Amino acid sequence: MNVDLKAFKNAASYESLNALFTRKLVTPRSFDTDASVFISPCDGTVSAYGTIQNDTALQIKGFDYRIGALLSDYVSKSNRQKLQNGVFINVYLSPKDYHRYHAPLDMRIAKAVHIPGKLYPVNLSWLKKVDELFIENERVVLECYTKNDHVFYMVFVGALNVGKIVFHFDPSIQTNASSKLQRYYYYTDLHVKKGDEIGLFEMGSTIVMLFEPNALEWDFSAVDCVTFGQTLGRVKA
Repeated sequence: MNVDLKAFKNAASYESLNALFTRKLVTPRSFDTDASVFISPCDGTVSAYGTIQNDTALQIKGFDYRIGALLSDYVSKSNRQKLQNGVFINVYLSPKDYHRYHAPLDMRIAKAVHIPGKLYPVNLSWLKKVDELFIENERVVLECYTKNDHVFYMVFVGALNVGKIVFHFDPSIQTNASSKLQRYYYYTDLHVKKGDEIGLFEMGSTIVMLFEPNALEWDFSAVDCVTFGQTLGRVKA
């Protein structure tokens, strides 16, 4: 799979493939510590980015999905409406990528919603096969807020062979389980610092991020791949 281990322990150090896939960084990533700078939360390939229009965004060119259905009714209608004409970006974590994810800026997490579903592969070829694949698959939605109280969403999409979607701040979120019921979790005063590790995929998958219009100034045009810590934009005052 051409796994690059330069910033990690050597391959013989891992007792299983799962331990390799969920490996921790040994060499810390550097990133801009300016509080207004928004960084990539993970390593991966950008499958699509652009503007949210008429409640839709692209999973890949030619294939779109509905934002309201992606987030579910556990996200308030008023917050879903705030995203209209905002920005989205989808980052695919392949099996060779670093599978842990981090806070992209200093943020407050207000809610998590676990939505059971299918586990289609989320690689680029499958994004071209299945309409609204992100809505079909199991996922966890995090409702987050910037220091200026702009809402944004991070959606962690499950996939084939993904054992679990793990969140360190709440081990009670159990994905890839037998339950078919949507579950939601509310948090009071849950603040996370930029760069802090918030969880991991047990195998590669996709993170979708959705933002209000005019909340951030973006700098990811023509980006094909991103790495955790890479600057993607700046929070507006």
